[in-house]
Amino acid sequence: MSRFIAIDFETSGYERYSACSIGMVRIEDGVLSDSYQSLIRPPSSFVRFTEIHGLTWNMLRSAPTFADIWPEIESFMQGADGLVAHNAPFDRSVLAACCQNFGCRQPGLPFYCTLKGARSALKLPNYRLDALCSYYHIRLNHHEALSDAAGCARIFVSLLKQGTPLQRMQLKAK
Repeated sequence: MSRFIAIDFETSGYERYSACSIGMVRIEDGVLSDSYQSLIRPPSSFVRFTEIHGLTWNMLRSAPTFADIWPEIESFMQGADGLVAHNAPFDRSVLAACCQNFGCRQPGLPFYCTLKGARSALKLPNYRLDALCSYYHIRLNHHEALSDAAGCARIFVSLLKQGTPLQRMQLKAK
């Protein structure tokens, strides 16, 4: 039995520890089985990228901090064989920076990247998350963390079903 967690972060600034939203989707034996999402109160009230993700300080000011939700995140990841993200180096760096900044133990799971996998398996003019979701006919509310994680999870399953080796999607360990 395999279990992967697709994960997506939105950030409120250029600092990788400025996560302001997280979405996660559990994939068990190729089936999307559960999800988790939360807004996250960022370390600063100055919120950038509102034009991208739609989140403002007024929406985030009462949200829990990363440290507050870490036990829920860690519990959701329990038993996973790896984490999956689209452009995984970004999400891996956000997770690492948030864990370091807020004193949380990093999960130590391998990361798999659907961007890397799609580039190796498909001949498309564009490999952005929204382009791949369109290619696979996956509904997406782009830059909403849970929707992005679900889209990534469905792309991951599709790539595996069409024969893309898991190793081709794996990021090198840091």
